[in-house]
Amino acid sequence: MTSEANPILPGPLSLIAELTHRCPLHCLYCSNPIEMQRASDELSTEDWTRVFQQAAKLGVLHLHLTGGEPLVRKDLPELIRAGREAGLYVNMITSGVGMTEQCLATLVDAGLEHLQLSFQDLEEESANHIAGTRSHAIKLALVPILKKFHLAFTVNLVVHRMNLDRLEDFIALAEDLGPDRLEIAHVQYYGWALKNRALLMPTEEQVHRALPIVEAARERLKGRIHLESVFPDYFGSFPKACVGGWGRQMMLIDPVGQAMPCHSAAVIPGLTFDNVRQHDLRWIWRDSAAFQRFRGDSWMSDTCLACPRKERDLGGCRCQAFMLTGDAEAIDPVCTYSPHHGLLQTLRTSTPEVLPIWRG
Repeated sequence: MTSEANPILPGPLSLIAELTHRCPLHCLYCSNPIEMQRASDELSTEDWTRVFQQAAKLGVLHLHLTGGEPLVRKDLPELIRAGREAGLYVNMITSGVGMTEQCLATLVDAGLEHLQLSFQDLEEESANHIAGTRSHAIKLALVPILKKFHLAFTVNLVVHRMNLDRLEDFIALAEDLGPDRLEIAHVQYYGWALKNRALLMPTEEQVHRALPIVEAARERLKGRIHLESVFPDYFGSFPKACVGGWGRQMMLIDPVGQAMPCHSAAVIPGLTFDNVRQHDLRWIWRDSAAFQRFRGDSWMSDTCLACPRKERDLGGCRCQAFMLTGDAEAIDPVCTYSPHHGLLQTLRTSTPEVLPIWRG
């Protein structure tokens, strides 16, 4: 599918800019690749500025600055300013470690409009254990500082076997922090989370007990805090349209400039990701082999092609299909019609082994 074959292909809605893989946290569920990019190879301020300008021309609306930890980039104010000057809505996903009131004032003055802060648990000892460092108190202390600024604020609660039994209290903590938006996200098993899957996979009982808790919170918070919840794939009967579909809504640029259709696309062998140092973003989006690989439905099995849900789930997650079956074109095992669906039943009902903890 080339740009000539599909001249009206819309551009992505969002650009995820992984500014660095450096991070003060070492979370058990980190989705960063096992082989992280070196700081010495990171894109320069000028590179990112050019990327943001090209993204805006391509139709991107939202810029998500993430990592690693964006705060380790000394040019962060310049990058935020470059995003705003390009006309993008600038969101930053941060651990909060290293953030001071003066630092935040500088970032807001540069054009930062939204900040997302993740919490690992509601109890300090457990939260710090999951994060791999003492960060929980730092996050809590940062929230009153955030409230001094005209800044949209999202709290992200990352849930899994180790904290899901405390979900009601966890939500209460988030509610007390007074965010504009609350996201309850089950761990997705990529990167380091995949290596720690046996430690993090909740039980079916935990998952089903959590559902009414989330719905009750959604109803209670309606009109005050917008609540979104990401259901764990391994417990589903049908897959989700991963990141809105491969090469349809989102583009990710890693710290060294590789452009990818999703966070974990690099796990799929045989794909070459073109670099923004050598190619324009428009060409990468419309014509690069990696973005075309699972765009559309020509790669789908006969089962998927005949499925009435095809336009809803768009084939599910290709990375998940590869990691669980070894075949990136396989039906996503989350799907009831997948011959590998039983594998998920085995994974979610097995007793976790005592394993070493893997950290980035």
